[in-house]
Amino acid sequence: MIQLFKMAYRDLGRNRRRSFFSALALGMGLSLLLLMAAVVTGEMRGSMESTIRLESGHMQVRASSYDENKTSLAWSDLIENPNEIGSQLAAFPQVVLATPRLFASGIVSTGDQSAGVRVIGIDPPSQANAPFRDGLMRGQFLQADDREGVLIGQPLAEKLGVVAGDQVNLLVNTSNGDVDQQAFIVRGVYTTHTPSYDEFTVFMPLVKAQAITQAQDHASVIFVLLQNRDQAVAVASALKSSNYQIVTWEEANEIILETEQFAGAYMTVLYLIVLAITATVIVNTLVMAVFERTREIGILSAMGMKGGRIMTMFFAESSLLALGGIVIGFVLGGLMVTYATKVGFYIGDFGITGIIFGERIYGYLKISDAVTLSILALVVTLLAGLYPAWMAARMEPVEALRGGQ
Repeated sequence: MIQLFKMAYRDLGRNRRRSFFSALALGMGLSLLLLMAAVVTGEMRGSMESTIRLESGHMQVRASSYDENKTSLAWSDLIENPNEIGSQLAAFPQVVLATPRLFASGIVSTGDQSAGVRVIGIDPPSQANAPFRDGLMRGQFLQADDREGVLIGQPLAEKLGVVAGDQVNLLVNTSNGDVDQQAFIVRGVYTTHTPSYDEFTVFMPLVKAQAITQAQDHASVIFVLLQNRDQAVAVASALKSSNYQIVTWEEANEIILETEQFAGAYMTVLYLIVLAITATVIVNTLVMAVFERTREIGILSAMGMKGGRIMTMFFAESSLLALGGIVIGFVLGGLMVTYATKVGFYIGDFGITGIIFGERIYGYLKISDAVTLSILALVVTLLAGLYPAWMAARMEPVEALRGGQ
């Protein structure tokens, strides 16, 4: 076997330029697939992390009748005494924090500009608000006793043409089905680098949100962050109650998980298409090698070399091309994945509802994806070498000697 690989290496060296470009074609295909795998995984991973951090938490506690799609403010759909329940949840060792939030629909306007928004009442001191506090661009963050201030996202501020310190009018639905209106001061402008979220989200202190919506001492959800998101199911089971619904991050983000599964299936098909295209280069290289070495194959056959051994020799050549292509692919792919991981690609507002995408896509390459793609590239290349190897093994010695003259 070692002798066959030596012969294969020597044969590939006869036309180094052709062999190099064949390996390069495979390497470029593999590097592209590594980048694609990293970008898709990174975007899905980033979307999930952003959604957990901004929207769903690792877990939410809701009233049994609450429907998030309706943003109901009826007392029967809300959690009563949310601070007390949040304190009880915080006592669990797996819970990092538990804070109440109140959701309401509204319209914010100034001058002739207006926009539909989602108003969220928060407990300002809670560490759950770190993404908004750390993302504060101008102005100051909300205080728990602030009755006139709101926090708005940068895209919304640009749309309305307001800055920190300006006044805006806010219409908010109330628990009895009416609409209440009040003037507020923009205390600060924040960014979470997720335009689809920042453009439609307005924050105010929970106490003020409860007052303007007439929700009294009620909240829509208890937002919970755990030490590890894998603990969500166990904690949810421990908190199971007929009075509340416990929603884990997986249940709250089913659309992201389904999108990730669909993307995985789609990418597998794309991997095969790209590798099949690059495999044609390998086929062409080996077929040309067969025709160029017809006389040599005839001599080897006449000397007693079996067809199976000749086939193995060409398989050895395709293996060396594959290994060379994989090395090149990891070098090129490593550079591209590093750039995608460190710098990312700016996409702005992706324009998709239901999923929170950041304004930049960052790569994240899993070791399992790299190994899978390497094995796939090797297998496809070996399969590509099957036909040329079969051609060489089927040659009759006499005909091969005549054909090489």
